[in-house]
Amino acid sequence: MPSNDGRTPRVPRSAPADTLLERLTDTYAPAADPVRAEAMAAYMKDVAPFLGIPAPLRRELSKAVTKGAPGPSESDCAALALRCWRLPEREYHYFAVDYLRRHVARCSSGFLPVVRHLLVTVPWWDTVDLLAAHTVGPLVAADPDLGAVMDEWIEDEDVWLARAALLHQLRYKDATDAERLFAHCRRRAGHPDFFLRKAIGWALREYAKTDPAAVRAFVEDERGSLSPLSVREALKNL
Repeated sequence: MPSNDGRTPRVPRSAPADTLLERLTDTYAPAADPVRAEAMAAYMKDVAPFLGIPAPLRRELSKAVTKGAPGPSESDCAALALRCWRLPEREYHYFAVDYLRRHVARCSSGFLPVVRHLLVTVPWWDTVDLLAAHTVGPLVAADPDLGAVMDEWIEDEDVWLARAALLHQLRYKDATDAERLFAHCRRRAGHPDFFLRKAIGWALREYAKTDPAAVRAFVEDERGSLSPLSVREALKNL
């Protein structure tokens, strides 16, 4: 099982990552728009500076960056993601998130400490939610022993790790470990943080598409401890 001690992962040597990062900075930098960057940073509560590249254009530029690139190894994924995270502008972090989403099947359970570092470094919902659902989720699905790490994360003082634990099963549908989902929601039900309360409601609402009776019963049983926001979000489509 991968270490969960919070140490910063070492950046592996990777020639493919070197090449992609050079292409990435050469492609993104000329597309920067300082006026738009200011507005984008303000929208994200100034968690990080932005280049000012709108999402549709960024996706097109990213396709050009990765065109013809060989399939990465786990080490390549780690090198690229960690090096992107060292760059200040948020668009580089988005590139890494999208890259991991595309290539998570090439990564083993040993990759989880890298993702943990990304979750707690310059954290905000824009990267945390995608990493939780599209990288942490597939890693745990591929190695159920990682569920024990999710049980550690839900207890962590870092609300973003706890949020990732709540959201990692968002795409599981019938494969959802309902016992773990409900236990995690119950564990954080009384937490005052908006992002945890919202995540509880979101996770329950998503699972309600698969088992509405179970979610309705859970909410009724826990209504006294769940926040009104969590209840409202959980029952929104029921």
